[in-house]
Amino acid sequence: MAGGNEPVTSPDQHKPTNRKLAYTGGIISIIVLLLYTIGNHEGRVEDIWLLVTAGVLALAIAGDWLLRKNGLKD
Repeated sequence: MAGGNEPVTSPDQHKPTNRKLAYTGGIISIIVLLLYTIGNHEGRVEDIWLLVTAGVLALAIAGDWLLRKNGLKD
């Protein structure tokens, strides 16, 4: 049995340790995805997937930043 001094918390009570690092990693991922659109592939399916994935990441980062800026998210 574990020590009885630890508080019981749910996973949604844990906060990320470094938000700026998460934003930076997301922005670097977006840049890498956009750089992969430059290449010698014949079909456009790869480009569409890369652009959509980069767009979803950008929307997630922008949405999180906007919610935190307006005080709607801790």
